[in-house]
Amino acid sequence: MNAFVLDACALIAYFAKEDGAENIKKIFERAIYSKDTVVLMNKINLLEVYYDVIKRYNEQEASRMLEIVAEMPIKIIHELDDTVFKMAGLLKSKYRISLADSIALAESITRNASLISSDHHEFDVIEKQEQIAIQWFR
Repeated sequence: MNAFVLDACALIAYFAKEDGAENIKKIFERAIYSKDTVVLMNKINLLEVYYDVIKRYNEQEASRMLEIVAEMPIKIIHELDDTVFKMAGLLKSKYRISLADSIALAESITRNASLISSDHHEFDVIEKQEQIAIQWFR
């Protein structure tokens, strides 16, 4: 199984058609057409996207974005299980990253999935020190 965990910046880039959006689109297409590919996103990371859309546009557009996401090949993880909870806390304390980034990273580690991100400033150091797979979309 090919598993991918979306960082908020990946979904923001996809919706805003930023550099690298085409790479994210290819991952979605793989998830649609291949039974061995799954795309995951923790609801906390989706909250970052929701907040960003409100900030850029308005609450109505943010609600519309959530409706679109519900139709996309993204499995939203609604709960924070104990393993992810503890891993995220450890990563946040060790690397001083944002809470949401620590959750995305913990989800990818515990699920043996590739983290889809462009946040080099957050993850470059971690990628060198931890056994994680990060797929940079730009």
